Amino acid sequence: MLFVDGENFTIRAQAVAQELNVTFQRGRFWMPETFIWLPDWPATAGFGFSGVSAIALRHLATRAYYYTSVRGDNPKIADVKENLWSLGFTPSVFSRPSGDRKAKGVDIALTKDMLSHAFLANYDAAVLIAGDGDYVPLLEEVKRLGKLVYVIFFTHPAAGLNDDLRLAADYFLDLTGIFFERWNRHASEARKMAEPS
Repeated sequence: MLFVDGENFTIRAQAVAQELNVTFQRGRFWMPETFIWLPDWPATAGFGFSGVSAIALRHLATRAYYYTSVRGDNPKIADVKENLWSLGFTPSVFSRPSGDRKAKGVDIALTKDMLSHAFLANYDAAVLIAGDGDYVPLLEEVKRLGKLVYVIFFTHPAAGLNDDLRLAADYFLDLTGIFFERWNRHASEARKMAEPS
């Protein structure tokens, strides 16, 4: 199962993009300060971990969960949920108080879901997209329950990946190359479509 801390992922992706001079196009795959995903990459598509573990992992995730927050009313929250659902995620979207960069509830909801699914034996391996060291105890507990834990995040210095989190995982995958290659390709295709014929 895939678990995405969308707040952390979005904030850090935006910081790395600024350093690398990559421009995101607001739309289906990105809403500033709210969510981001890889263009044209289904949420359950997997990330190429096959062959690195003792068990055979599925190429597709059973479920993909995305946790984020948004400033705004119920229609805005519903819009973000709809968008994430259309990308293949089970969304958990929280209301963020104005002035706050993050909402209370995102980390707790992700932790609760990853732990409860591990306890219920709903997955053999958890894939976490996050860079926050606060998740280290979660990874340790999930591993104690006999599950494999994979962490995927950016290694660029602007991402602020916590080394303890990386080392707490069974396996780590650097998302930087594929993520920004996908966004550059997406931007190029958008420019071509916008050009007059």
